[in-house]
Amino acid sequence: MNTRIIAAFVALSFTASASMAAPGCLKGAAVGGVGGHLAGHHGLAGAAVGCAVGHHMAKKQAKQQAAQQQAAAQQAQAAQTAQTAPPASAPAKR
Repeated sequence: MNTRIIAAFVALSFTASASMAAPGCLKGAAVGGVGGHLAGHHGLAGAAVGCAVGHHMAKKQAKQQAAQQQAAAQQAQAAQTAQTAPPASAPAKR
């Protein structure tokens, strides 16, 4: 029984160390660990959930920033096109 728990812990630590570099994970893990500890000594569970939530929030924020940058670039391109476009010629009267 103990060997299974140790093996699971080692496997989990290897996967967790790879995902620790994910943006938002460290901050979320710190907040979740403290919250889990205060909620009944569940610091590890809180850190794991906090890491997942922190990564999700960072990914969501990065997506919003990319959308804002794309919208600003499109707006700047439209403004530049409007400035460089030749004026429309008036139709000839007959």
